[in-house]
Amino acid sequence: MTDAPHPTRAQRFRDIVVPAAVRAGYTGHGAKARFAKDTGMTDSTVTRLWQGKAIPDSRFFSKIADVTGLYLGTLLVESGLLSQDALQSLSESDRSQVGSALTPQEAADRLGINDDVGREVFYKTVERLKRLEEDDSERGTGHGGTAAQM
Repeated sequence: MTDAPHPTRAQRFRDIVVPAAVRAGYTGHGAKARFAKDTGMTDSTVTRLWQGKAIPDSRFFSKIADVTGLYLGTLLVESGLLSQDALQSLSESDRSQVGSALTPQEAADRLGINDDVGREVFYKTVERLKRLEEDDSERGTGHGGTAAQM
């Protein structure tokens, strides 16, 4: 008896993104081309993602999350840019900590995010969450749903 090989990070990423893309309507002829257009990726990058051969550049993660309805935190963990522990730590932060004077740079340092690309993705994620919170408060929905879902 042999154990099945463990999936690669790219295969795990595919196993999350592709079913979500299908649920979001990226099916049938031209699905990959539409996904490429909607995310800003090249057709070849989408094909490699669909095949589980590569993870796209992190600059596309936010758009992938948008078009598939996935949580950005899931993509960050599956890409290896953020550990599950770091994501958990962010998720468990209470509002007093989130609203504190802690800068995103200090938070990245405390979370041990040292990779330049990982730090940039982290900063962009923080910016996006702030915008979503502002949008919620402007609409009067301020239930914190976006942050709670991550």
